[in-house]
Amino acid sequence: MRLAIIIPAHNEQDNIVDVINKIETFLDIPHELIVVNDHSTDTTADLVQRVSRQYSNIRLVENLNERGFTNAIKTGFAHNKADVIVPVMADLCDDLHTIKEMFKKINEGYDIVCGARYIKDGARLGGSKIKGFFSRLVGKSLYYLLGIPTQDIANAFKMYRKNVIDSIDIKSRGFEISMEIPLKAYYLGFKIAEVPTVWKERTKGKSSFKMFKLFPNYLKLYLWAIFKRLIK
Repeated sequence: MRLAIIIPAHNEQDNIVDVINKIETFLDIPHELIVVNDHSTDTTADLVQRVSRQYSNIRLVENLNERGFTNAIKTGFAHNKADVIVPVMADLCDDLHTIKEMFKKINEGYDIVCGARYIKDGARLGGSKIKGFFSRLVGKSLYYLLGIPTQDIANAFKMYRKNVIDSIDIKSRGFEISMEIPLKAYYLGFKIAEVPTVWKERTKGKSSFKMFKLFPNYLKLYLWAIFKRLIK
């Protein structure tokens, strides 16, 4: 199976070369790396073009829709031709070691593999305690109440088979896309697994994740999942 890594990047000039070099140095699974330039106003795109001369498997694409995480990810999905997809954050917060474990699970027959921070050997290091509390609460409650087979449903670090993405009508407009896809996939009958991962707060640049602005979107999905179970 072919693997594609999607990196959404908005003004990530301080991080983008580091994350590309780390992926290319560490990952021995054949892959394509798609960097989605999300309306950057710094040198992100220029840096990707420069480093792509060193690595032939890198493609730079532009998010031509409204700026934002979901549109950047959807742009990456649209340009992907591989069988398996994993978004990786440009701020180096995701543990690249997890990709190999995710890919093993995909090869075992799972359709989505979630990087889980709130299980044995997983961790969330740094960052807002409020964000951590709510993401843990949502993941644990959906796991125990509804049987959703991951305890970290909100984490963006997930690996998907392409046919899962093709099967879902994505409605999200923000970071909640990472929760929408696995929830809808679960109710469509796709197989979901989780592996532990360690998430670290970024050390360079500024995050665009706004917890209180996005909270209503997460709540809507949370209630949708519960309602879906009640009428099933």
